[in-house]
Amino acid sequence: MRNITMTGTLAGLVAAGAAQAADVTVKAPRLPPAETSWVPHSGFFVGIGGSANTLDFGTQNVYAVGTSDVFTNGVLTSSGSAVGPATLYPDDRAQIAFSAQGGYFSRFSGSDWLWGAKFGYSYLGTSSNIRAALLPQVGSFTPTGTSTVVPFTGNALVQSYQIHIDHQMTFVPFIGHAFDRGFVYLGAGPTLTRIRTDLNGLIGFADLNGNRTDVSGAPINLTSKSWVLGGAAMVGATYFLDPTWFVDVNYTFAMTENNTANYASPFTNPNGTGGTTNQGTMVGTAAARTQTQAITATINKLF
Repeated sequence: MRNITMTGTLAGLVAAGAAQAADVTVKAPRLPPAETSWVPHSGFFVGIGGSANTLDFGTQNVYAVGTSDVFTNGVLTSSGSAVGPATLYPDDRAQIAFSAQGGYFSRFSGSDWLWGAKFGYSYLGTSSNIRAALLPQVGSFTPTGTSTVVPFTGNALVQSYQIHIDHQMTFVPFIGHAFDRGFVYLGAGPTLTRIRTDLNGLIGFADLNGNRTDVSGAPINLTSKSWVLGGAAMVGATYFLDPTWFVDVNYTFAMTENNTANYASPFTNPNGTGGTTNQGTMVGTAAARTQTQAITATINKLF
């Protein structure tokens, strides 16, 4: 009888425990939501900022040609010319510049890889100046009515030889990889650079009979301007401050094609040796490649 009572008591306790357990709801632990990337699937963007630049103006290969006719009392008494190459080495420059950009990017379907392209602009506005540049020349003249050729040497003096780089534009297609808060990328594309070369205070001299003679007279100023094509390579990274604003920092190396500047100007020097008048032309070229390296930072708005 006692065993039956104990068995009944245990059964009752088990049943009560089971009933109580049935009233308890077991909840699984709550996991934090999965972190998602702030880099959208695609978008257009525009941005402004600044850049730190170093500019290498290249080796200037200059070639000058001078021609001259000498008149005495209005009568042609001799004709001559002088030519010569010269190599000039302008100093490099460092410059902080205003920069702007705009572009588009898009992810590949189902991937963190992306592609895009962007247009960039910088106003460099800097120049390098070589003072008192000498352009060596060798020439000859022939007195009128004779076949006697008289050789001579000389120099064309440029009081100030200046190379300016103002505007630079880039168009860079790129490929990149997205992360949680941004993406890294690299690309390459064409550039367009505005270059101006000035030869200020150009005078042609000849060494005649041991005397240095001013052939061209008053100083001449020559200018050549051109838009020059080139290429650029770029590597960069972005960081999204929120889903629509991001910071972009990139390094760019750019080089122009070999740019040839052309010059030509007539001259008249009424104060030639022995009361003569010299009339002629100053013609020349200057060729060089320029290089720029830039670290650019911009704040950008995504649309």
